[in-house]
Amino acid sequence: MLRGPSGAGKTTVATAVRARLGRGVALVQQDVLRRVVLREHDVPGGLNIALIATVCRFSLDAGYHVILDGILAAARYGPMLRRLAADHRGRTTFFYLDVPFDETVRRHATRPQAGEFTAEDMHGWYPASGRLDVPGEQIIATTSSAEDSVDRIVAWVAGTGPDTA
Repeated sequence: MLRGPSGAGKTTVATAVRARLGRGVALVQQDVLRRVVLREHDVPGGLNIALIATVCRFSLDAGYHVILDGILAAARYGPMLRRLAADHRGRTTFFYLDVPFDETVRRHATRPQAGEFTAEDMHGWYPASGRLDVPGEQIIATTSSAEDSVDRIVAWVAGTGPDTA
Protein backbone atom coordinates (compact mmCIF):
# COMPACT_ATOMS: atom_id res chain seq x y z
CA MET A 1 0.00 0.00 0.00
CA LEU A 2 1.41 3.33 -1.04
CA ARG A 3 0.04 6.27 0.90
CA GLY A 4 0.84 9.91 1.41
CA PRO A 5 -0.51 13.43 1.07
CA SER A 6 -1.77 14.94 -2.16
CA GLY A 7 1.17 15.83 -4.38
CA ALA A 8 3.60 13.47 -2.63
CA GLY A 9 4.29 11.43 -5.78
CA LYS A 10 2.22 8.34 -4.99
CA THR A 11 0.81 7.85 -8.47
CA THR A 12 4.16 8.51 -10.13
CA VAL A 13 5.84 5.92 -7.93
CA ALA A 14 2.98 3.39 -8.10
CA THR A 15 2.82 3.56 -11.89
CA ALA A 16 6.59 3.11 -12.20
CA VAL A 17 6.58 0.17 -9.76
CA ARG A 18 3.85 -1.53 -11.76
CA ALA A 19 5.72 -0.92 -15.03
CA ARG A 20 8.90 -2.37 -13.54
CA LEU A 21 7.15 -5.46 -12.13
CA GLY A 22 5.20 -6.16 -15.33
CA ARG A 23 2.10 -8.29 -15.72
CA GLY A 24 0.34 -9.72 -12.72
CA VAL A 25 0.23 -6.43 -10.81
CA ALA A 26 -3.07 -4.65 -10.23
CA LEU A 27 -2.91 -0.91 -9.64
CA VAL A 28 -5.83 0.17 -7.47
CA GLN A 29 -6.07 3.94 -7.24
CA GLN A 30 -8.23 5.60 -4.61
CA ASP A 31 -8.79 8.67 -6.80
CA VAL A 32 -10.00 6.63 -9.77
CA LEU A 33 -12.44 4.55 -7.74
CA ARG A 34 -13.69 7.46 -5.64
CA ARG A 35 -13.73 10.36 -8.09
CA VAL A 36 -14.10 8.68 -11.48
CA VAL A 37 -16.03 5.46 -10.88
CA LEU A 38 -18.33 6.65 -8.07
CA ARG A 39 -17.99 10.43 -8.47
CA GLU A 40 -17.99 10.61 -4.70
CA HIS A 41 -16.51 13.12 -2.28
CA ASP A 42 -14.15 11.75 0.36
CA VAL A 43 -16.61 11.44 3.23
CA PRO A 44 -16.80 9.26 6.34
CA GLY A 45 -18.46 5.95 5.45
CA GLY A 46 -18.20 6.67 1.72
CA LEU A 47 -18.95 3.82 -0.68
CA ASN A 48 -15.46 4.08 -2.13
CA ILE A 49 -13.98 2.54 1.03
CA ALA A 50 -15.82 -0.74 0.48
CA LEU A 51 -15.19 -0.60 -3.28
CA ILE A 52 -11.44 -0.21 -2.73
CA ALA A 53 -11.45 -3.22 -0.39
CA THR A 54 -13.50 -5.28 -2.87
CA VAL A 55 -11.22 -4.50 -5.83
CA CYS A 56 -8.11 -5.26 -3.76
CA ARG A 57 -9.55 -8.55 -2.47
CA PHE A 58 -10.72 -9.60 -5.95
CA SER A 59 -7.29 -8.87 -7.44
CA LEU A 60 -5.45 -10.68 -4.63
CA ASP A 61 -7.77 -13.69 -4.91
CA ALA A 62 -7.04 -13.79 -8.65
CA GLY A 63 -3.32 -14.10 -7.88
CA TYR A 64 -2.26 -10.54 -8.59
CA HIS A 65 0.13 -8.43 -6.59
CA VAL A 66 -1.76 -5.27 -5.63
CA ILE A 67 -0.49 -1.73 -5.36
CA LEU A 68 -3.07 0.39 -3.57
CA ASP A 69 -2.31 4.08 -4.09
CA GLY A 70 -4.02 7.00 -2.39
CA ILE A 71 -4.09 9.54 0.39
CA LEU A 72 -6.13 6.96 2.32
CA ALA A 73 -6.39 9.09 5.45
CA ALA A 74 -5.71 6.98 8.53
CA ALA A 75 -8.82 8.13 10.40
CA ARG A 76 -11.17 7.23 7.55
CA TYR A 77 -9.45 4.32 5.79
CA GLY A 78 -7.32 2.85 8.58
CA PRO A 79 -9.79 0.16 9.71
CA MET A 80 -10.31 -1.08 6.13
CA LEU A 81 -6.57 -1.04 5.40
CA ARG A 82 -5.75 -2.95 8.58
CA ARG A 83 -8.42 -5.58 7.75
CA LEU A 84 -7.05 -5.98 4.23
CA ALA A 85 -3.54 -6.48 5.59
CA ALA A 86 -4.69 -8.91 8.29
CA ASP A 87 -6.75 -10.97 5.84
CA HIS A 88 -4.08 -11.16 3.14
CA ARG A 89 -2.30 -14.50 3.03
CA GLY A 90 0.86 -13.08 1.49
CA ARG A 91 3.31 -10.38 2.46
CA THR A 92 1.83 -6.93 2.94
CA THR A 93 3.41 -3.64 3.81
CA PHE A 94 2.53 0.02 3.95
CA PHE A 95 4.81 2.62 2.41
CA TYR A 96 4.13 6.20 3.46
CA LEU A 97 5.55 9.07 1.40
CA ASP A 98 6.32 11.58 4.13
CA VAL A 99 6.39 14.89 2.29
CA PRO A 100 6.06 18.32 4.01
CA PHE A 101 3.03 20.41 3.09
CA ASP A 102 5.00 23.18 1.35
CA GLU A 103 6.66 20.60 -0.89
CA THR A 104 3.32 18.97 -1.81
CA VAL A 105 2.01 22.40 -2.85
CA ARG A 106 5.12 23.04 -4.95
CA ARG A 107 4.77 19.65 -6.67
CA HIS A 108 1.04 20.09 -7.20
CA ALA A 109 1.64 23.32 -9.13
CA THR A 110 3.56 21.30 -11.76
CA ARG A 111 0.79 18.72 -12.31
CA PRO A 112 -1.76 18.73 -15.15
CA GLN A 113 -4.62 18.87 -12.60
CA ALA A 114 -3.11 21.90 -10.82
CA GLY A 115 -6.22 23.97 -11.52
CA GLU A 116 -8.60 21.42 -10.03
CA PHE A 117 -7.89 22.34 -6.40
CA THR A 118 -6.00 24.93 -4.44
CA ALA A 119 -3.31 24.91 -1.78
CA GLU A 120 -6.08 25.77 0.70
CA ASP A 121 -7.98 22.64 -0.38
CA MET A 122 -4.80 20.60 0.04
CA HIS A 123 -4.24 22.05 3.51
CA GLY A 124 -7.61 20.66 4.57
CA TRP A 125 -6.53 17.19 3.43
CA TYR A 126 -3.05 17.35 4.91
CA PRO A 127 -2.73 15.22 8.03
CA ALA A 128 -0.52 16.16 10.96
CA SER A 129 0.72 12.60 10.54
CA GLY A 130 -0.68 10.27 7.92
CA ARG A 131 1.11 7.27 9.29
CA LEU A 132 -0.95 4.26 10.32
CA ASP A 133 1.63 3.16 12.87
CA VAL A 134 1.22 -0.49 11.95
CA PRO A 135 4.05 -3.00 12.33
CA GLY A 136 6.42 -2.83 9.39
CA GLU A 137 5.12 0.49 8.05
CA GLN A 138 7.91 2.01 5.98
CA ILE A 139 8.43 5.72 5.75
CA ILE A 140 9.86 7.12 2.54
CA ALA A 141 11.32 10.56 3.21
CA THR A 142 10.91 13.53 0.92
CA THR A 143 14.64 13.27 0.15
CA SER A 144 14.03 9.97 -1.68
CA SER A 145 13.81 10.51 -5.43
CA ALA A 146 10.97 8.85 -7.34
CA GLU A 147 13.50 6.41 -8.83
CA ASP A 148 14.96 5.55 -5.41
CA SER A 149 11.45 5.04 -4.03
CA VAL A 150 10.59 2.73 -6.93
CA ASP A 151 13.84 0.78 -6.40
CA ARG A 152 13.07 0.38 -2.70
CA ILE A 153 9.52 -0.89 -3.28
CA VAL A 154 10.54 -3.25 -6.09
CA ALA A 155 13.31 -4.66 -3.87
CA TRP A 156 10.76 -5.21 -1.10
CA VAL A 157 8.42 -7.07 -3.48
CA ALA A 158 11.34 -9.19 -4.69
CA GLY A 159 12.39 -9.88 -1.10
CA THR A 160 15.85 -8.47 -1.71
CA GLY A 161 15.70 -5.09 0.02
CA PRO A 162 16.84 -4.14 3.51
CA ASP A 163 13.19 -3.61 4.54
CA THR A 164 12.04 -7.17 3.80
CA ALA A 165 12.67 -8.74 7.19
